[in-house]
Amino acid sequence: MVSALGKFHDYIFQGFKYKLFVPKTYKAKKDTPLVVMLHGCGQDPDDFAEGTKMNALAEQENFLVLYPNMNHRFNPSDPAGYNPFGCWNWFLDKNQHRGQGHPKLIYEIIEEVKRGYHIDANQVFAAGLSAGGSLACILGVTYPDVFSAIGICSGLAYDAANVFFLTDPMAEDAKKSMEKGVPDPYVCGNNAFAEMGEFKKKMRVIVFHGICDTTVHPINGQQVITQWAQTNFLVEGGKGNVEVTPSKINAGVIDGKSYTQHIYSDASSEPLLELWMVDKMGHVWSGGGPSGSYTDPSGPNASELMWRFFTNNPQLQEEKITSKQDERISLEGTLNVHVETSRNVPVELVQLSDPVLAEPFVQIQAQPPFDQPILSSDYLPIPSADHPPVKQQVLSSELLPNEIHVSASEHPVISPDDSDDITPIHTEEQSSVHMPIPSSTDNKESKTSIESSIQPVNQSPDKPKKKIFFTILSKFTKIKR
Repeated sequence: MVSALGKFHDYIFQGFKYKLFVPKTYKAKKDTPLVVMLHGCGQDPDDFAEGTKMNALAEQENFLVLYPNMNHRFNPSDPAGYNPFGCWNWFLDKNQHRGQGHPKLIYEIIEEVKRGYHIDANQVFAAGLSAGGSLACILGVTYPDVFSAIGICSGLAYDAANVFFLTDPMAEDAKKSMEKGVPDPYVCGNNAFAEMGEFKKKMRVIVFHGICDTTVHPINGQQVITQWAQTNFLVEGGKGNVEVTPSKINAGVIDGKSYTQHIYSDASSEPLLELWMVDKMGHVWSGGGPSGSYTDPSGPNASELMWRFFTNNPQLQEEKITSKQDERISLEGTLNVHVETSRNVPVELVQLSDPVLAEPFVQIQAQPPFDQPILSSDYLPIPSADHPPVKQQVLSSELLPNEIHVSASEHPVISPDDSDDITPIHTEEQSSVHMPIPSSTDNKESKTSIESSIQPVNQSPDKPKKKIFFTILSKFTKIKR
């Protein structure tokens, strides 16, 4: 099929369909970057291409885009390779190892593409949404020698679930991780390091997650960062558990959505990981096209930001990333706070009040890890591929003043009682606050199949608050073996 941009080719490999976008700017004798895009449940390559607008970006930046398609017929000899809703089966053990299942399939498809096109082996990247995001994470672990960087939108950490259908036919282990996160992301990081084996190397990873995501709880986005921070730490020769502390935090508004960007560096101060938490956003691709499913046209453009992160291209100016004013709040160097705790994954929260209503405030408070349920399954809607997209509340970036610089030492700390947007949680160890997660309409109908638990769903926004808030979540830990 010929598009207005370039050519979108259809191929079949061992019974799996895939599509390859080749931009008009492609030169046959010049090595070109390749981005592997892994769709979510209920999607296909055409839909995912429309929703992410990745082909248009590929035309502009001159790279190829590969879209493996999980939608295919059931093969009795390979049940782990089939899902009735076209979801990548990230939760099965066979699909979490090199030379097996989905990772092997995608690696072999990439090799087939390399035989037909000149691909720059040092610029092969993978990105995905939901189940596709979880598989992208797995690819970074199983084939670190193939991929230079990974993008994960609304996905889970490596080894977040390990389902064996004979003992867990309803995949409760996968649903539990989606709803509550994993018990210990450091274990996931250790397992990822072990899986890398002789191919181990530090991986650059960028993560996007909507704060209002009730399909894959936002804690999973943070746990992906902790997992990769631990994995990279072990690759560097570290011992024990790494302290996960952002080296830089930016906050602002892009196209009506407030966000926080956390940047994490390695021991040599090289930025390796980024976490983008987007307010008022559910289980969607941020800044996507309106014609695709499971996207939100507002907010940071995940596709462009991922590409900039993948290539670290200084020529991709910030004005290309945003179609509207991006008002940043710089928090560099203000949040490197060490927290002594017997728990594994303390979280720090920074809250900024509406700059229109008052001077900005900063709140820094340690919080125990989310080892207890944060969002009851009673509040989780049963996902459905037919769930209509909901237009989300748009916040005007014009309300923000120019270049507000905030330091934790320059502004008073507010208590939980001063804000309508933070809810105290009391534990035996300490009192703290957690990220507000708006609940959907109560739905106590039990989930009766794995398919219903892994389909993506658009989430409706919470009702507008009295104050605009930015919620910044980052994990700080100082662990002794």
